[in-house]
Amino acid sequence: MAFLPVLRRTATLGAAAGAGLAAYAAWEARQYTLRRVTVPLLPAGHAPLTVLHLSDIHMAPDQRAKQEWLRGLAALEPDLVVDTGDNLSHMRSVPVVTDALGALLDVPGVYVLGSNDYYSPGMRNPLRYLLPDTGRRNTSTPQLPWPELKERFGRAGWLDLTNGFGSLTVGGTRIAFVGVDDPHLEYDDLPRVAGPADPDADVRIAVTHAPYLRVLDQFAADGWDAIIAGHTHGGQVCLPTLDGRGRALTTNCDIEPARARGLHRHPADSSPGDPGSAWLHVSAGLGTNPYVRFRVACRPEATLLTLTSIA
Repeated sequence: MAFLPVLRRTATLGAAAGAGLAAYAAWEARQYTLRRVTVPLLPAGHAPLTVLHLSDIHMAPDQRAKQEWLRGLAALEPDLVVDTGDNLSHMRSVPVVTDALGALLDVPGVYVLGSNDYYSPGMRNPLRYLLPDTGRRNTSTPQLPWPELKERFGRAGWLDLTNGFGSLTVGGTRIAFVGVDDPHLEYDDLPRVAGPADPDADVRIAVTHAPYLRVLDQFAADGWDAIIAGHTHGGQVCLPTLDGRGRALTTNCDIEPARARGLHRHPADSSPGDPGSAWLHVSAGLGTNPYVRFRVACRPEATLLTLTSIA
């Protein structure tokens, strides 16, 4: 029975390591980070524009550190805000979200909603983040006050891109927009927004909560210059890498893990100038399911995109 002490020590070390990892993951989920990315997108002669991409805030009233950090983003003075959904996590989240956005609501903005704007979060087995998508969706929990959120955003002048189009002139640049409702819930109506992107706009931007390939394929084929998305949480639980960005293991949709966050092209093997090709920016987002508040090698983020002239 000499192996019993070894077995006990191994179990103790394993439990300690697990507890340490859980503590680290809970800490990292609160390390809010601003990413800065440059996208060569504007016609020659246009002044640069800054676009604040917010996604997957998953706000609950007790998340005061997140609220304060989000409130501080107004100091960036962006030219445009793009919100790609999943703002809510609680029945009382709407006034908390709008208060935290603060002066950002005075900035021109566009938005779409995500599944966690529509339905209350539920308890979730953390291991499910590492398993293939089963196709089951959380639609049995009570609905969140998403109409109130849309009313608040509309009162601020933000454009609702739910299965629709919009246009803004920002800093002398006319931007055409298209968006879809949440593809994760299959609320997207692609036939409704199909067709060539506005040829008279200076730049054409498509917006979706979840970067499902069917949506990305259509937007790129229709001539939209850039697609902005969230939903993936950057993989949320990633393998650490030397560059500190982490390697995603899953995306919670059908985009491949290599493009779970950051700036890429779509299709993945395309280059700027290729017909039917677009820039794709996917945000790792600011939050998590409130019952599973952890991240590993994938800090919560917002991104300041600087749009510059194409060389």
